[in-house]
Amino acid sequence: MLESPSSEEFEQLERAVAIMTPTEKENAGQLSDEQVQRIAADAKVDAGLFAIFVNGFALECKRVL
Repeated sequence: MLESPSSEEFEQLERAVAIMTPTEKENAGQLSDEQVQRIAADAKVDAGLFAIFVNGFALECKRVL
């Protein structure tokens, strides 16, 4: 079920991360649903894909701590 993003999905994630502010990047694990949706809309990427990426990042950060 879990797999690496396709090249198209990876490009979408790159666009979304590129428009994030430094504060959003630093606190990515605490972004609200509204913030994730806004970033996805502004970057013109799939909101579900970006939400999965942010959630996975947050889980990894919590696992490492």
